[in-house]
Order: sequence, then structure tokens, then C-alpha cells
Amino acid sequence: MTMTKARSISPEDLVRYRADVASLTRTYPLTHSPARVDRLRQFYEEWLHRLDALSPDDVAALAPEARTDAVLLRLHTRGELHALDRQAEADGAASRWVPFRGRVDDLVERHRRREPVDSQAAARTLTHLAEEIGQAAAMPDGDADVVDRRMAAGIVSELATGLEGWFRFYHGYDPLFTWWVTAPYRDAAAALQAYSQQLGHEGDAGRPIVGRPIGRAALLAGLADEVIPYTPEELVDIAWQELAWCEREMRQASQAMGCGDDWQAALERVKNLYAPPGGQPAVIDALAAEGVQFAEQHDLVTIPALAKETWRTAMMSPERQRINPFFLGGEVIRISYPTDTMSYAERMMSMRGNNPYFSRSTVFHELLPGHYLQQYMAARWRTHRQLFHNPFWVEGLAFYWEMRYWDLGFNTTPEQRVGMLFWRMHRSARVIYTIGFHLGQMTPEACVAFLTDRVGHEPDNARGEVRRLFEGGYGPLYQCAYLIGALQFRALHREMVAHGPLTERQFHDEVLQQGRMPIEVLRAVFTGEPLPIRHEARWRFYEDIAPDA
Repeated sequence: MTMTKARSISPEDLVRYRADVASLTRTYPLTHSPARVDRLRQFYEEWLHRLDALSPDDVAALAPEARTDAVLLRLHTRGELHALDRQAEADGAASRWVPFRGRVDDLVERHRRREPVDSQAAARTLTHLAEEIGQAAAMPDGDADVVDRRMAAGIVSELATGLEGWFRFYHGYDPLFTWWVTAPYRDAAAALQAYSQQLGHEGDAGRPIVGRPIGRAALLAGLADEVIPYTPEELVDIAWQELAWCEREMRQASQAMGCGDDWQAALERVKNLYAPPGGQPAVIDALAAEGVQFAEQHDLVTIPALAKETWRTAMMSPERQRINPFFLGGEVIRISYPTDTMSYAERMMSMRGNNPYFSRSTVFHELLPGHYLQQYMAARWRTHRQLFHNPFWVEGLAFYWEMRYWDLGFNTTPEQRVGMLFWRMHRSARVIYTIGFHLGQMTPEACVAFLTDRVGHEPDNARGEVRRLFEGGYGPLYQCAYLIGALQFRALHREMVAHGPLTERQFHDEVLQQGRMPIEVLRAVFTGEPLPIRHEARWRFYEDIAPDA
């Protein structure tokens, strides 16, 4: 991993960068280990220094694609350093629940460095470890600490995995180790497992939803990393404007259904048009074919025949559906629909929440031309950019397709419009309540109420949705990315297609072939604007596409 002194960036540099990170994460397998965090920080800081050392003349000498890669790599590296800062803060808050972690970290680290093991000392360490776990388990666990305790549960579970790998390396092979360590290890391993379960309360479906608000400063830093030039408050204002537009459209669809202005009554009618038990796979198959046919009829994007052939389906378990009440997609679309083990109330919530009209837009969002086409093209075009993970591109592009299909008349009945508007309202609501939560203005329970009262979610589905967003490992801006990313793509489409030189197919094919990146950087690719290596956000994309613009 020697840093070269070349004053340029090539696709091979990105491939090596990604391989180096993979090597480091395999070498330091404990995610929360201080040794791993410190080593990754060193790696990212070295790369940031290298990129910042590129002079204006160096950058000017780069070919356009190499310049784009350099800008993307710097943004990515800076974002990874910010993510390490957030992790360190969360780990620090959870550390009081894991005062013994240094003992396990030390054993694992000594083994990583291939140092000889002192079996008697290891047995003594494990004995003390089991005692300290017992002392930690006796600590009072007030509700105020539930977020930290949940984080600590993950740390303890990971320590147990690391300790098991350490033990298995020597056990049975080294007779002295086996004689000294076997019994103390089993006691420590059992204590770790029990303590992790105690901290995490695994399997308690009725437990409170928890999350960690990151605050305004961290939101601003995250927006800068994603090249979004708006404040959190401005994003909330945008979401309210979009939600108001949806409600106006909902009232029109409700009137067409004979429900007057009571769009929630129209929504209830649509929810009850669910597929019968066992009938959801056929619904998804038909909707997927309709989505592809619409794209091809309007010459929107190239969908390779192999992509149409190779997507598959799988059923989501009842346990997983409590966390994720709606289906997920990509190459495999995971169907969320009730099974015979669910209660009557659970079955009705699942069927109503996944009715064909709600599923109409989300099927092509997940499959073609949505997430699966993204994955398909990323594996075949500019593969060095698979390093970058940008939810505003990934989720924003998939939701943008919902907007584009709406604009081109994909819906022919008011029921279809209600189904698509439900999800559009949902995306706006996500911006409002996730930012509200991270600014300390909304509790998780308030978020659930907002989804049920303002959007019309089924109560259990709303609770599962909020739990997934705050406890499922998503970044704090991930849920904003659907709406805000889609609006960026909409503004770029207006500039490049509606008011520009490209056809629909040319534009969308190029978006997919360029790969994941902040959309402001993608705009520079289309316009040919040369970006500085330290580019900062400045594209105020919403002004020309707001509902009243």
C-alpha cells in the first residue's frame, strides 16, 4: 500500500484504493476496534493529503474523466473520515457498558501481529474478563441509555466473534493453550453471549424505537460530503412544498373516485384492493413487465435483454417483515406479504400496505429501470467507480423514475394515481421527519404518528418503517436521498433534455454508464465544467423545478 508520488489519478488508482480498504478491513475485522479505526483513519488521511497535494496545474492536466475521478475520490475520502468521527462518538457513548473490551481487543490484536501466545496469561485474562462482564451486566439500565446499550450490544457481539476466532486458531493445535484456556474461554464466551442479549433485548417486537440524533453540524457536514448546497431547514421546506403538491393531486384523484376532498377515504378504498393470499408474485410479475414496456414504448433508456431475463424473486420472512413491511429489490426482489404464521391483524396490514396500486411504482423502482438496472450497468461500465456509494444517486435515480413515469402518463386511473402519490408523499415525509429527528425536534413516536396521520400508513407498517430507518444501519441522510436526489435528477433532465441537446435515452444511458456520484458532479460531466479538486456544493437545483415555478 505504498503511496505513489504520481501527480495524477487513474481508474487503476481507484481499483487499488478499494482493494487496499478491503485488505485493511479483513486484517482488522472488529469494526469497533480502536486499532481498526486508527488504521483506516491513517489510510484515508494519507489519501486526502495526496489529493490535496495536486496543484491547479496538475488538475488542469488531467483528462476530464480523470478529473472527475479525482474530485469523487476526495469527496469519498473526506466522507469516510467523517463517518469514522461519527462512529468514534457513538462508540465512546457506549463504552461505559463495555469496560472490558480492551482485554479482547488486546488478545485479537496480538494474534493479528502474529505474536506468540502466553497461554497461562491468556487464561488469567479470560478469567478476569468473565468477572468484569458479570459486573457490567449488573449495572442499572435506565431507558435514557437505550441507544448506547443497543450500540454496546453490537460491540459485545462482535467481541464474542473475534474472541471465538482467536480461540479456534490455537485450540486443539497447541496443547498448552488447550490445557490452560479451554475452560476460561467457555465461561467468557457464555458471558459475552448472555450480556449481548441482555443489552440488545433481541426479539422484543414491542420495545421502543431508538436512534441517535446527530445534530445540525453533523447534518451540514454530511450534506457537504454529498455536494448538497442546502441547509437541513431548507430541505425540510422543499419537502413541505412537495408534500403540499401531492396533497393537491390526491384531492383531485379522490374527487375522480367519488370521495370528494377526503383523499384518505380514497386511500382506504385503494388499500382494500389487495391481492389474495398467494397472489402477490403474479402481481409483481405483471407490474414489472408493464414498467419495462412503458420505458421501451417511450424510448427512455436501454434495458439489455439479459437484464430483463435475470431478475428473480424471493419471499421475505415474517420476522423481517416486522422491520421492513414493504418489499426490497435489485437483482432479487424480496416480496413482503403475509404468511400463515402471522396474526389476522398482521396479515391485513401487510396485504393492505402492499396492494397492487401501492406496488405499481415501487416494482419498477426496485427492478427495471430502477435498482436492478443500476446494479447491472455498474458491473459493466466504469467499474472502478463501484468504490463510491451515494444514496442521492442510487435512491434518487430510482425515485426519479417514479416522477418521470408520472409526467409521461403512466397512470390512467385515479386509483393508480392514488397509489403512486402515496409513495411520493412518503418520500417527502421522510425528509421532514428524519431531519426533524436528527435536529432533536421529533421523537421516533412522533415520526410514526406523522406517517400514519399525514401520509396514511398502516400503524404497524409505519412503526416498522421508522424502526428500520433508525435502527437498520442507514446513514442519517439516507432517507432524504430519495426525494432530494430525485429532484436533482429532475433538474438535470430539464437542463439536458427538456432545454438541452440530449434525447431521453441518451441522457438516461449516460447517467447509468457514468456510475454513482454526487449529482452536482454528474452535472459537471454533462456540461463539461472543469471542477476544482476541492469542489464544494453550489448548484441550487430546486429553484427552477419547484411546484409553483
